[in-house]
Amino acid sequence: MDILSRIHLFGFLDSLAVALWLLGWVGIGLAIERAPRHHPSVSVLMVRFRREWMREMVTRQPRIFDASILASLRQGTSFFASASMIAIGGGLALVGNTEHLLGLARDLSLDTAPAVVWEVKLLAVLLFVTNAFLKFVWSHRLFGYCAVTMAAVPNDIEDPNVLLRADQAADLNISAAKSFNRGMRSLYFALGGLAWLLGAAALILATLITLLVLWRREFASDSRRALMKSAQS
Repeated sequence: MDILSRIHLFGFLDSLAVALWLLGWVGIGLAIERAPRHHPSVSVLMVRFRREWMREMVTRQPRIFDASILASLRQGTSFFASASMIAIGGGLALVGNTEHLLGLARDLSLDTAPAVVWEVKLLAVLLFVTNAFLKFVWSHRLFGYCAVTMAAVPNDIEDPNVLLRADQAADLNISAAKSFNRGMRSLYFALGGLAWLLGAAALILATLITLLVLWRREFASDSRRALMKSAQS
């Protein structure tokens, strides 16, 4: 079966659903990371707190508290990276043995499309999971760079390099958090993409729900209101 004949296995509604899926993923990322100043997202608000954290660290002695926070952040990225790798392995195993998936589809009276259709749908989801894995790994490494830079912050508050080193650590911390958030969004859309197994209409619905969940958590959540109170005080 050549590529052209495989494309014909997917209808117009499938193309529309996938386009919405991809555009939603890119669009919500831009909306979150480039939110307007008058209505910032949680991610944008946290940038300020991360920078203030590094400034407060300069005068904190000892800095065990800061080290423990950073260690917990690295543990989180490590956990999600490991979970993503397991999901990739399981997905690839399923792609290599779609007979079980076809049998389940027949039992549930779902679409009886050829195995290649199910494989393409699973691979599309795995691409999102793979992107999430790469983001989590890079985030983990950036948090490691941040730890080293924090250790290089002079203990002497009068040292001319103390604020420079603190700002460098903050920049690395912010970059690591941004990569982590991108990985989390990829996982959200990967989970939503599983709905494609039920059909194009299900993928459209799942994409809209995913967008709604992400928008609410970034722009209309209790955590955002708490951060805004602090920002306005």
